[in-house]
Amino acid sequence: MLSIFLNHQWKSFWRSRNKAGSIASQIIIGFFVLYFMAIAIFVGVAMAPILIKVFPGQSAVVSFNGLILYYFAADFLLRMQLQELPTLGIIPYLHLKIRKTEIVKFLNVKSLFTGFNLLPIFIFFPFIFVKIAPTYGGFACAMYLVAILSFAIFNNFLALYIKRKSIANTAYTLVGFAILIALGLLDYFKIISIMAASAYVFGYIGKYPLSALVFSVGAIGLFLLNSHYLLSNLYVEELGSKTEKKVSTDYAFLNRFGKVGELAALELKLILRHKRPRSAMIMGCLFLFYGFLFYKEKAIDRDAFGTMMFGAIFMTGISVIIYGQFMFAWQSAHFDGLLSSKINFKNFIKAKFLLFTIGCTIITILASFYGFISPKLILLQIVAYVYNIGFGTVVVLYLATLNYKHLDINKAASFNYQGTGATQWLLMFPYALTPILIYVPFGMADLPYYGLLAVFVFGAIMLLMRNFWVDFLTKRFEKQRYKIAEGFRE
Repeated sequence: MLSIFLNHQWKSFWRSRNKAGSIASQIIIGFFVLYFMAIAIFVGVAMAPILIKVFPGQSAVVSFNGLILYYFAADFLLRMQLQELPTLGIIPYLHLKIRKTEIVKFLNVKSLFTGFNLLPIFIFFPFIFVKIAPTYGGFACAMYLVAILSFAIFNNFLALYIKRKSIANTAYTLVGFAILIALGLLDYFKIISIMAASAYVFGYIGKYPLSALVFSVGAIGLFLLNSHYLLSNLYVEELGSKTEKKVSTDYAFLNRFGKVGELAALELKLILRHKRPRSAMIMGCLFLFYGFLFYKEKAIDRDAFGTMMFGAIFMTGISVIIYGQFMFAWQSAHFDGLLSSKINFKNFIKAKFLLFTIGCTIITILASFYGFISPKLILLQIVAYVYNIGFGTVVVLYLATLNYKHLDINKAASFNYQGTGATQWLLMFPYALTPILIYVPFGMADLPYYGLLAVFVFGAIMLLMRNFWVDFLTKRFEKQRYKIAEGFRE
């Protein structure tokens, strides 16, 4: 049956209407894959001297063992964002005399053919042959290879299982990320050491090679778990024609906003039910750790808020930036219906503001853990929050009236540039530069807290003027709506 499925996939590809675009995209992806494979091989060959230089006073083997768990943690995060669910149009096969186990077997085997499973071979195997074999012996070297491959397969099926479960309940994804975030924070604050744990685990494999089979058992367990789930859910939305899960139409916390709350609730359902907006929101949560790149100890001690401003604006406003850059385009498939419906456009714009405010508030609360590093960061993030809901939302909605590109929200966000245009690039200039330009004169005069106050006051004034901006943007939308609708039809 495997050869039959492959033959059908091959014919489907060559008979599709957009095969020329598919071939071009596959060629481009192929070049990227080769490029990253070349980098992986270089890293694998040059790993020993690099490790000795980065970790002086420690043997390359111990350093290597300590970094393996870090690699697979990053590998899992990337899989959750970039690895696609293997798809096969199973509806035409379900009424035929084909065993479900054959279909499931094909889906599982197909999922293994991904660059994520190839990278460890090029990165780790050269070092294992050059350093591990002389240190622990040939048998231990072979079991190291088994452990690395098993860990890659374990991650492969774990990511697929969580993605499939999260289609029905996004809590699975959130819990998974929460666990990784908690481990990352514990490691960052030196409560636990992932590197020490990794060095111990793989050092143990070096001494007792058969212990590597634990990883193989884990990989087989995830394989069986995926197979069982697929066998039980061959009719669900992620494997065939999309059938939306029935979700309650009532969000109690939005009821107090009347018609505006109803429109916000409809858009919230759109976000939760479709791949691309849901992926955008999940990706926004990952950017909560962006602060570790900008919030440096020296900058905090010197009150250099100007150098940290962009990070604070970006983090607290990530829901506005990521989701807002495609505003109106999220509804491009039914935009004509919106225009022909009895919808008050002023309430429509207010609903956008409401969603942005809710998103910024949640993200800012989640980002408050940076206060454990320094209370100054809480102050900086409050200023950034007020700026985002006051000025950032206005900029995003204004530029959205210039976006005429159709967007397919059923497609995944990874490597998907549909709907992207000059508007998205224009967005970042006024959004990111305005608070920095306001702060700079005060920073140069060595008055950092007055600079924060100036940005706060600017955001607060814009927030107090929200009714004015709602009226302005409503008129702007009414003027542009037919151009937007025409663009969405193309």
